[in-house]
Amino acid sequence: MRSLLFALLLLLVPALLSAADERPNILFIYTDDHSHRTVSCYPEAYDFVKTPNIDALAESGVRFKYAYIGTWCMPSRATLLTGHYQHAVESMRMEGAYPGSEYDPEKCPFWPKVFRENGYQTAQLGKWHTGTDTGANRDWDFQKVWNRPRHQKNAGNYYKDQLIETNGGEAEMVKGYSTDNYTEWAVDYLKGENRDPDKPFYLWLCYGAVHGPYTPAKRHLDAYPDLRVPIPADIYPPRPGKPAYLQDSSLWAKGEDGLPHFVGKPLAYGGFEPKSGIHGSDLNSWVRQYHQGVLALDEAVGTLIKTLKETDQYENTLVVFTSDQGFAWGQHGFRTKVAPYDANIRSPMIVAMPSRLAQGKTCDTPVGGVDLVPTFFSFAGIEQPWKMHGRDLTPLLENPETKWDRPLLMVHTGAFYGSDTVPIPRDEKTLMKTAGIPWYASIHDGRYKYVRTFIEGEIEELYDLETDPEELTNLAQDPAQADRVKRMRAETVAELKRTDAGFADDLPKVAGE
Repeated sequence: MRSLLFALLLLLVPALLSAADERPNILFIYTDDHSHRTVSCYPEAYDFVKTPNIDALAESGVRFKYAYIGTWCMPSRATLLTGHYQHAVESMRMEGAYPGSEYDPEKCPFWPKVFRENGYQTAQLGKWHTGTDTGANRDWDFQKVWNRPRHQKNAGNYYKDQLIETNGGEAEMVKGYSTDNYTEWAVDYLKGENRDPDKPFYLWLCYGAVHGPYTPAKRHLDAYPDLRVPIPADIYPPRPGKPAYLQDSSLWAKGEDGLPHFVGKPLAYGGFEPKSGIHGSDLNSWVRQYHQGVLALDEAVGTLIKTLKETDQYENTLVVFTSDQGFAWGQHGFRTKVAPYDANIRSPMIVAMPSRLAQGKTCDTPVGGVDLVPTFFSFAGIEQPWKMHGRDLTPLLENPETKWDRPLLMVHTGAFYGSDTVPIPRDEKTLMKTAGIPWYASIHDGRYKYVRTFIEGEIEELYDLETDPEELTNLAQDPAQADRVKRMRAETVAELKRTDAGFADDLPKVAGE
């Protein structure tokens, strides 16, 4: 009997391997500080914006109206490597000079290792921002990265002269425009360099654009001439209905020309922006420079899709395009990410695989970075190795009108992760260390967004994104919304508990509680 079973197994193995070979490739294109407002297929984009290649990707797939990958760079990436919100990512920590960071791979395993063990070839190119240990040769079969945590003195070189590590080796200085370099490396990989053609691949392509200093390619410096943007309604204080930390915040001042000019300091958590931009210090000039930096990303998307088609891989490749979070330009007085408003943290997100998924559709259901990891496992046909906090997006990708039965949670705990978030600090200096924005939790049900700031006695926030997409009118104090506020407050706590937040029973009281 044992001999018969062994013979049957020998017959089945080739079939199993053949089936594995047909599993889809996954190309995950990941940009940085990249607002949904910069992509022309989004209605919120300015009229002058032109991103034809990203728009074409949306026409071939599903565009998500409300996507929130994370609140800032490092937590977003930690989520995408673990499937967990940052409050459940154990051992991850900021350490040493910014952006120094470390983690214990035994306590904080990254899931690409599981893909390797199940027949996928994994690769990561571009920016690395999650510990000095990049996971080379453990999580990744091939890796060519700008390891910012390790090379701190080079960490501001987002667009040129980068120290690049290949497969964990010694870093080498690489010249040229980083967006173009990363695209070239990705094209080489898609064409077969540094990979096994008999295995499906997972490629995480991490661009540094369009992070500060928002440097465009030279070929784009003349783009968008005579650009003018509306001045956000609450760029200057006061900001009625907002928490106390926003009442005196003033990063912009009206200049003699009547325009807002940036007067703040470079970001406290490691921004490297110059005091004045390439085109000037006023809002129009900054927005122009920022959007010019997106143009090379749009070209990159076109190049990558063209390469997939030329190499006959397009039909069997899931393409995901998104960013770690958005970026505000004047809205609520900000020039940063992190804060709980759509202007700060809402990302573009497009998922396309025309051979299998809906095309040219928009999904209004709010989704997050925690949802991408279960989706990748679903497409790869691999069992999840541990509890994930998100949901498989496949039902939304097949039918974008699908609605979920629970809201989307977003949490900001600064530079703290896992059990280090317990208990919640009670001193505001610690709570607001990251960009001057306090810890918070929020939920989004598809129309209403509720925000609870983790400062004792602070007001809650509630916004109707259908009637108030700029989040200018806080409805939390409206008696007519009292029941909704109470319900969403309870839902927030329930979601924190579901996602293993150790502080869920120790939240600071809200105003009037």
